[in-house]
Amino acid sequence: MGNGLVYQPVSRFFHGIRLYSLLMKTIGLIGGMSWESSLEYYRIINQTVRDTLGGLHSARCLMYSVDFAEIDALQHEGRWDEAATLLIDAAQRLERGGADFVVLCTNTMHKMADAMIAGMHIPLLHIADAAAEQIVARGLHTVGLLGTRFTMEQDFYAGRLVARHGLNVLIPPPEERAMAHRVIYEELVLGRINPASRAAYAQVIAGLVARGAEGIILGCTEIGLLVHDEDSSVPLFDTTRIHAVAAVKRALQES
Repeated sequence: MGNGLVYQPVSRFFHGIRLYSLLMKTIGLIGGMSWESSLEYYRIINQTVRDTLGGLHSARCLMYSVDFAEIDALQHEGRWDEAATLLIDAAQRLERGGADFVVLCTNTMHKMADAMIAGMHIPLLHIADAAAEQIVARGLHTVGLLGTRFTMEQDFYAGRLVARHGLNVLIPPPEERAMAHRVIYEELVLGRINPASRAAYAQVIAGLVARGAEGIILGCTEIGLLVHDEDSSVPLFDTTRIHAVAAVKRALQES
């Protein structure tokens, strides 16, 4: 009877862990934009699963990685329809491979989110929604947005934050947007971490805070490689980490 009292709860605990593992959803990752941040997604997702379930657990996931040089050219030439075709194909490949939902490992290419959703039968976990949930949970209303010029200047991202989540979104002035964009494409996607660029980003953040930003969205999945909490007087919302953790939450909770 003593053995039963001691070991039965432990047995039930490990049975529950095994059950979670068996029922864990498969995460479909579209990466390569750039692979520098896709590497972070893979690391964070697997670390979060391990920390949640313990032991040797890791994530059930698939990744389809695109050639970023091709995506970069389509972006800067304004050939968004062609870019959408590539991403829909990637999503469909993941769906055929057994993914239960898709995580697009980039902020900018969420411009194509509606087209992707229309082209597949499994859900897309939207990065802006994941970030907004964290911001709203902190009780914040006005946020600064950093990212590529596409993300900062076009409505697909900030407009979603405003319309769906009631946030007020600030972006830097034109010359600072140009600097932020240049650093992403000429340094961060190549794995180059430049202290001078970090200082420049910190100045942009300070300017947004002075205009009323209560938090800052790092709205490009590479910016978290450069900018850290100590570079800001207000909370930073690293969309790479937020999106990756949200993917784990969905994979486990939907089980």
